[in-house]
Amino acid sequence: MTAPSPICQSALPFYPWTEPGGLRLPGLRPIQAETWLLRDDAFDAQMAYRDGLISTRRKSVFSAEAGATEAASECLDLVVKNVPVGSADRIQDKCIVRQDGAKVHLNDDHPLLIAGRLAQEDFCILERRRGRYVLTAAVLCFPASWTLSEKMGRSLAGLHAPVEAFDAQLDKRIERIFEALLPDTVLMRGNALIYTDPDLHQPRPEGTVRSVDPSAPRWVRVERQTLRRLPQSEAVVFGIHTSLVPAETLPGDAFNALAVLKPELRVGVSA
Repeated sequence: MTAPSPICQSALPFYPWTEPGGLRLPGLRPIQAETWLLRDDAFDAQMAYRDGLISTRRKSVFSAEAGATEAASECLDLVVKNVPVGSADRIQDKCIVRQDGAKVHLNDDHPLLIAGRLAQEDFCILERRRGRYVLTAAVLCFPASWTLSEKMGRSLAGLHAPVEAFDAQLDKRIERIFEALLPDTVLMRGNALIYTDPDLHQPRPEGTVRSVDPSAPRWVRVERQTLRRLPQSEAVVFGIHTSLVPAETLPGDAFNALAVLKPELRVGVSA
């Protein structure tokens, strides 16, 4: 599928690097359950792109173990109950008609793929296996330089293997957070990445260096990452809402603060 023109929000939902804790891991804080899923002004364009990726690159953007069906179905039920519904959305017999007019049937595909067509978020399901939380299913349309096929079945440590700050101590801390997570609690953190390619679909094999062209325009990509436990299966859903804006549209103070942390934000500087 050919990437569409840059799909951007009019503004970022927040500036994670300016908040207490900044971009440090794990950097999680509780949020209201009703704000678990986010709908913004890029909804129509993002959902059209998601539909196209699911249709043409299904094996790249979706994977699920056979034993993850129960958790995936529970995730879909929770998404249907929580997805922000605009005035143009309509609920019909066994389907939802999104505000962009696309009709999403609720029982004609894998439940996680259906969830991925109702919300802007990507969803990763982690279940406890052999004493560790591992990735058992995911719909990942907008990966930020990682590849789903490489991550399936991995524990939290394996999922974060390329992240320099992720050591054994942090691994144990996040495992404890997963263990203590209650169904009524939603945790959120954010990250910020600098790209010169605005495509939201950015799979990249592990160990591959993502180059930053010193002369190219900069794009700031922010992920709003959430954790929520499913009460019946006890799996944990990792949600990723992706926002993208041209770097020059950031407020001056936010731009300068991010440039201190990520000098490659400025044109003329390589990563």
